[in-house]
Amino acid sequence: MTITKLIKKETAYKIGLGVLFIGTIFILGFKKFDFQEPKFSLENYQIEDGFELSLIASEPYLKAPVSMDFDNKGRMWVVEMIGYMPNLEGIGEEEPNGKISILEDLDKDGVVDHKKVFLDQLVLPRALAHVYGGLLYVDGPKLIFVEIKNDKPGKKTIVDPIYAEGGNVEHSSNGLMMNVDNWIYNANLNFRYRLKNGKWLKEPTSDRGQWGITKDNFGRLYFNNNSTNLKGDLVLPNKVIRNKYFKPFASENIRLANNNVYPIHATSLNRGYQKGVVDAKGYLIDVTAACGPLLYRGGTFPDEYNLNAFVCVPEANLIKRNVLSFKNTQTTGKQAIEGKEFLASTDEGFRPVNLFTGPDGAMYIVDMHRGIIQHKAYISQYLAEQLALKKLDTLQNAGRILKITRKEKTLFKILDFDKIKNKELLTYLSHPNGWLRDRAQQLLIEKKDFTLIKDLLLLCNTKNDFSTSIHALYILEGLNALTFNNLTTIIKESKDPETIAHALGLLEPHTSTLNVTKMKGVATQLLTQNNEIVDLYLAMALNTWVKISDPTFLPLLAQIDKKYSNERIFQEAITSSLEGKEEYYLKNLNPSDGLTSSLRLSFNNRQKKEMNSIFVKEYKETDTRTKGLKLYRSICGTCHGPDGKGIQDLAPPLKGSEYIDGSMKRLAAIILHGVNGPINVNGKLYELSNEMPALSNNTNISDQDIVDIIRFTQNAFAKVGKGISAEDVKKQRSNKPPGSGIYNEKLLLERDFEK
Repeated sequence: MTITKLIKKETAYKIGLGVLFIGTIFILGFKKFDFQEPKFSLENYQIEDGFELSLIASEPYLKAPVSMDFDNKGRMWVVEMIGYMPNLEGIGEEEPNGKISILEDLDKDGVVDHKKVFLDQLVLPRALAHVYGGLLYVDGPKLIFVEIKNDKPGKKTIVDPIYAEGGNVEHSSNGLMMNVDNWIYNANLNFRYRLKNGKWLKEPTSDRGQWGITKDNFGRLYFNNNSTNLKGDLVLPNKVIRNKYFKPFASENIRLANNNVYPIHATSLNRGYQKGVVDAKGYLIDVTAACGPLLYRGGTFPDEYNLNAFVCVPEANLIKRNVLSFKNTQTTGKQAIEGKEFLASTDEGFRPVNLFTGPDGAMYIVDMHRGIIQHKAYISQYLAEQLALKKLDTLQNAGRILKITRKEKTLFKILDFDKIKNKELLTYLSHPNGWLRDRAQQLLIEKKDFTLIKDLLLLCNTKNDFSTSIHALYILEGLNALTFNNLTTIIKESKDPETIAHALGLLEPHTSTLNVTKMKGVATQLLTQNNEIVDLYLAMALNTWVKISDPTFLPLLAQIDKKYSNERIFQEAITSSLEGKEEYYLKNLNPSDGLTSSLRLSFNNRQKKEMNSIFVKEYKETDTRTKGLKLYRSICGTCHGPDGKGIQDLAPPLKGSEYIDGSMKRLAAIILHGVNGPINVNGKLYELSNEMPALSNNTNISDQDIVDIIRFTQNAFAKVGKGISAEDVKKQRSNKPPGSGIYNEKLLLERDFEK
């Protein structure tokens, strides 16, 4: 209805003017005043010369961010894990208050000024990925795929109900990184995922790292854990684990750089009181909470920074830079600048937990920006006291996204990929920015434009630093457009060993007795090239061919073994291909000493039916610290308090208690058999009318459960933590107190529990 029609009535006229006035104010306000952009000083941040650090998002637009991804329009989608450690006791962590939000820069000044909540009421969300035209994310233990309809969630599909089952969030599955091979890989999980032909696939892969995962242009994976700066696989994923009874150790999960760290101030550390953790100035010596690695592939940093491995070190408020070197089948790393980090701060709230390359080529830092980053299951009394003293436990509702750019270097223009035509998408497969190449690859698969197959086949013979040919290969694979003939043509014509390596792997689904002779010719010709990379991937690719014609292909593996008889990585590759053929090979093909050792190990494991654990582990078991925390809260915390400070007229405190700081065997006896009567704790008499119940008669509580409870109390409440074994607990279980079968203070003090 128009205002002209409304003026027929006086009241309607007033309403119309009001609407017009409000609308005018709204438009003017939107242009000039509606944007509340973060303004925080970065003066206490030091970054390498030639780079700039800028703050592009902060509260009130986000809280406790832990991961992010960009959509096809280049907008940031951020995971907000608000429930993590809401206090020093970790109480309330299971509240459904997590979010996934869309952050936008509507006035185009480079700073976020608008937020849309896409999903809320999530339990400890920790990862997301824009894939298959929708969003893959984690909610509690579940991995879920949701369709996106005008920035709102559509149909949801539970991909894996036990994706993050077991453990606490510090040791829970995360990552969700799409690799060039069209599989989605994770940190802290032995499975990979893929949507193919309308069906979600889940299959075992090697267990990698703890928090965060990254890749190089070839498709190898890199990761780390809290105490290890950087690890990586020397081979492409799932190539050297074909033999289920053999676990490789020389080709996967390799430490690539040292763990030294160079902070610019002393920080609050979980084990800062232990010898060797800090130097004379109180500065951290080695990483203790390394996470969120990134191999930079953005194309806007100087060439010498390409494929450098950047690592978050939140406990020391810094980001490391490792320079990687690639030579044939080996990868090594080193500190970029000795004694100095890429980015360091004296802001103890700076908690980088993840790094990402953006569609503009910049590096993006996810800064959780909070005081507490250690989970309750692992936090020591020492750290808890430090955090409380500095009031860092009150830094809860913040969060930032920071951006690193090269000075005087123009960033790539952020595009709307939804508006780019299919033919034009092909050009982005050769772009210097890996994010653009990766997204173009996935979109070309989703669009299913089969008219581009000829162009893609031509691109398979493109040789450049950006792995264009590999992207093209996997688009064809995603379109089900690869055949034995076009793959062997690519292998014969390609001059790039890495392209040949991938093509050899992609030949495996085409294994057939009809193709044995041709495959033998291809393999024989490749061996004449004397290229280490080609020979290594040929050794792994022959797995399926050996199964259908071992007389044809076993001699080829023997030839590779002879050529590389002193290289463990080749022996593991051959062992992977010889699944079920170990005994025959040992007897008939005279393997090298190293291969003999690997084959015997595999054969013996098969006899004992001991498979590589990734093939038998369905979900991640709860670690002992987290289990101890849960048991403490459900059994002990109701009386002693979740913080161990005791509850008036119910139970004495555990913090400062001589029973926590004293004999572990005595503590086990108390938990097993209970205690009653007055008791002195830390110089104070507690005259309680109730008695502490015994757990020895509870058949659901094992000796190991008691060990886990004690270990948690030692970590959380003891001045200096001590250990105890399940065997020690077992002895105390049978060592019952005389009389009533329950301890009192007199018995506890008189009995020698160390006998």
